[in-house]
Amino acid sequence: MQTREDIFNILRDAMVELFELEPERVTLEANLYQDLEIDSIDAVDLIDHIKRKTGKKIAAEAFKSVRTVNDVVEAVYHLVQPHA
Repeated sequence: MQTREDIFNILRDAMVELFELEPERVTLEANLYQDLEIDSIDAVDLIDHIKRKTGKKIAAEAFKSVRTVNDVVEAVYHLVQPHA
């Protein structure tokens, strides 16, 4: 089972690799669009990366509501949790 911290670390590493961001810029509070300058094409790349890492896909509609790195962490966390 992945913790929120595990997911954050995976996302941070992905953002550094995919978008050439400095690791210290990728914080839980960072706004994807304003602080990290992620655009819609980058968001699709990130969704694809998450799918490859987790085997689960975040729906594009669900991704529209995320604003911060923490929002993405929460979305992925709920996606990978086993359902009771």
